[in-house]
Order: sequence, then structure tokens, then C-alpha cells
Amino acid sequence: MKKESLHLPFEIEFATLDQYPKGSRHNSYFELIYIFSGTGIQYINQHKFNYKAGNLFLLTPQDIHSFEITTATRFFFLRFNEYYVKTKSGHEKDTIQRMEFILQNASHRPGCILKNQVDKPLIASLVASIIQENNHQQLYHKKIIEQIVNAIITIVARNIALKLPKNIKENTGEIVLDILHYIQENIFDPSKLKAAEISRHFGISLSYMGRYFKKQTGETLQQYLTSYKLRLVESRLLHSDMRIGEIAFEFNFVDESHLNRSFKKLKGVSPTEYRRQYC
Repeated sequence: MKKESLHLPFEIEFATLDQYPKGSRHNSYFELIYIFSGTGIQYINQHKFNYKAGNLFLLTPQDIHSFEITTATRFFFLRFNEYYVKTKSGHEKDTIQRMEFILQNASHRPGCILKNQVDKPLIASLVASIIQENNHQQLYHKKIIEQIVNAIITIVARNIALKLPKNIKENTGEIVLDILHYIQENIFDPSKLKAAEISRHFGISLSYMGRYFKKQTGETLQQYLTSYKLRLVESRLLHSDMRIGEIAFEFNFVDESHLNRSFKKLKGVSPTEYRRQYC
């Protein structure tokens, strides 16, 4: 299996291929692959997905992948590493969280990651803008491309966050997507995450909201809140040197023991054991 490395903070590439390089590949970086045209099959982690124009795929460093091309395919590749996102964010909290969304998707299902309908034409336009800037190379074109890359990564993070509940589909109602976005924005403020407050914010009755959320996502509101916080805890364990008590405080667990019990119920091991195994 070939392992690919990245020598710059981010790289872009355009290619029209009749045949994808043979063999499975394993990257040391994140890679976004946009399909301009063509059809075929995406293989990822022993799963497969029939791709077509307009699809956008995210490959993480944990993924093993390849493509089988049926009709000549025009690809756009955007490769970037964790260092790029964190340095370009100025270490802003919300941007680091967006990176966490990408990292926590390490075991994502195959297929197009664009779940928010309005983002599909937006991504197509942004990729086309990169091509235009790259071809013309006018004054400040590198800086403009960098800004477009940042926008694409941010949109990807939004769609990954929306995809996390197992029942979210491309035709899922916009209200539940707004609720998920609200939860993600306010995950550190428990007063805004109470069911009554969310119901009030969206003008939905408390009794209806519970049924609606479960129908749309396959999880109760409390199940989603808990699993979402624990996914962020998992990212803290893997990608920071924060102590367990500090993580418990950040995510408003009663104490370290409460976090230990919740995490072990989800992962089968304590946070300390998890960090020891995977770091």
C-alpha cells in the first residue's frame, strides 16, 4: 500500500483521468476530492460508493482509499494538514473546533459529504474560482486561493457536523439542521442546551420538538448532546495535552468521575486508557 506525504501546508491539483493509479492509498494528511465530471466507484475502508459529478469526498489520514473510473473523470484535489488549519486560524477557538469536526470524522461512512443542499452550488463555485485564479495568476492570486481554501474547509466542517447523526439525509428538513448548528455553536453553554430553551429559540412546542428531533436524527436530543460532547472529548484526548479534569470542566461534566463513566459507556475504556492506547 502506498502512503502519500504532503510537503506544503496545502496543495491543489486538477486532473482528468481514464484510470486511477492502481493500488490502495493511505495519506498522512487530509484530502478533499471534488468530481467535476465522470462516473465510477469510490472505495474507502472496504466500502464503496458510486460517484458522479458534484460529489465531494473527504479522506482523513486514517482512511484507505482508491477509485475505479467508469467514464473519464475530471478531479479536483485539495490536500491540507492539521498544522495548516490551526496556523491559519490564529488559534481562534471556533476554527479549532471546525478542525475537530474533521478529525472526529475519522471513521466516517463513504460517499459525498455535502449534506446541506445550499452548499453544493457554493462548493462548485469556489472550486471554479480556484481554477480561474490558478490559470490567470493575477496580482495576489496566491492569497486569494488561500482564502478560498479556508472557506471550503469551513463549509466541509459544517457538513461533517450535520452528518454526524445517523439518520441525517440530503433531504432532511432545514429546521433540524438549524437545531444541530445551534447545538454545536452553544455546546459550551449548558443553559442554552436545555430542551425548553431550544424549543423557545426555534418557536417549537417542547413536546413536538422531542418527537421531531428523534424522527429526523434517530437519536433523542439528550443522546445527541451526550454523544456530540464525547466526540469532542475524544478529540481533546487525541490532539491536546489537557488533563482529564480540565476536559471535564470544559464540557460541563459534574466532575472527572462523571466524564469517566460517560466516556467508558461509549468507548468501553476510560479517557486515560483511551489516550494511552491511541496517542
